Amino acid sequence: MKTLKILLACCICINTLFLKAQSYVGHSVDNYSGVHGLISNPSNVVDSRVKADVNLFSASVFGGSDYFGINVGDVIKSDGGFDFESDAKKFPSDANNFFLNADILGPSFMFNLTPKSSFGVVSRVRALFNINNISGELYENLADNFDTDEDFDFNSKNLTGTIHAWAEIGIVYGRVLIDKENNFLKGGVTLKYLQGAGGLFINSPNFTGNYTAANKTLETTGALQYGISQDFDNDDIEFNNLTSGFGADIGFTYELRPNVDLDSLSKKHNKYKLKIGASITDIGSIDYKESVVTTYDLNATVDASDYDEDTEDFLDNNYTSTEETIAQKISLPTAFHFLADYNIKNKLYVSLQTNLSLVKKNVANSNSIINSVTLAPRLETKWFSIYSPVSFRQYGDIAWGGGIRLGPLMVGSGSILSNLLSDTSKTTDVYLGLKIPIYQ
Repeated sequence: MKTLKILLACCICINTLFLKAQSYVGHSVDNYSGVHGLISNPSNVVDSRVKADVNLFSASVFGGSDYFGINVGDVIKSDGGFDFESDAKKFPSDANNFFLNADILGPSFMFNLTPKSSFGVVSRVRALFNINNISGELYENLADNFDTDEDFDFNSKNLTGTIHAWAEIGIVYGRVLIDKENNFLKGGVTLKYLQGAGGLFINSPNFTGNYTAANKTLETTGALQYGISQDFDNDDIEFNNLTSGFGADIGFTYELRPNVDLDSLSKKHNKYKLKIGASITDIGSIDYKESVVTTYDLNATVDASDYDEDTEDFLDNNYTSTEETIAQKISLPTAFHFLADYNIKNKLYVSLQTNLSLVKKNVANSNSIINSVTLAPRLETKWFSIYSPVSFRQYGDIAWGGGIRLGPLMVGSGSILSNLLSDTSKTTDVYLGLKIPIYQ
């Protein structure tokens, strides 16, 4: 059975992803993004600048932490010798956070049904990881096997952590609701059938303690609960024994069209001066019927010299526990998205996009996105777009990146430039995709 050992290992793995992570930051607001625009707002399926769009394969990962800060230049110069534990800058607190969002977009498509309605199918495989409010001091010493000569204490309130992997297939429908001269409104909905591969979760409302280096003792108070769904193995996630669930997205888009003329009535042209979109995504959950949940009583003083990187054995050998098999629901990372896109002139646009988690980070057995606000200027044409997003992200990170769409190929990152320029990058993302667009 996997426990805290997996979660702590994931914290380290996240930081090895700083050169490999991927995300669609900047691309999804492109009017020619096709299927990728449906991920954040299903109303984008209708009145699109593509008549049809077929995604062959796309991959994205968004990861980071407010505990580690790195200089990507140092990683490149190290020629593979960079050690996150010793070379990265650290920002320990009583409430550090680690996060990872991986998303593979499989065979997907969208097309027009009628002049005012469209249809799409989106298939995805997703994995999310969050650990919230963990003591940075405790994490560092667990990673170092308590190899320290200094005393320390910690106070982790509302410690939570969740790993969850699932596949989904979504049926998307969008329709034009209002089309009157200067005002245009459309709406869309995605209904999702979920197939859960499983998850692992921890929860501790109040976990405090202190370490005494002289005698290598760890005194702790509180309780720790962890659970794991049946047959889940974080080291080798398999989509064999799946659990069903349902989810949904809903969204609307309004366009102000002050200068519509006969030459712009074709669907191949953008008609708006200002576009505003709002949506809620990932409404739903998956219920795992046979989850094994163990609760540890942490009110004890233990010998920390016995710790040897196996958190499960350490907990079993030093603390009393109770175990039960119950149904456990893992909630999807429900989020609110807002977009304002302004046509500066001709093919030049600037967008302001906000992504806000509707799941509080101290809620057990759930995943959440990190909150962000992104300002992205772009040059947009039918066969070519280029954009350079600047994002203000939760936990105090500012990210600056760039991306390009060239016909069927898209590649970019919402943080590549800041990763190269900053000494303490805390988040990163890169994306890559290949599709078959059929333009209006």
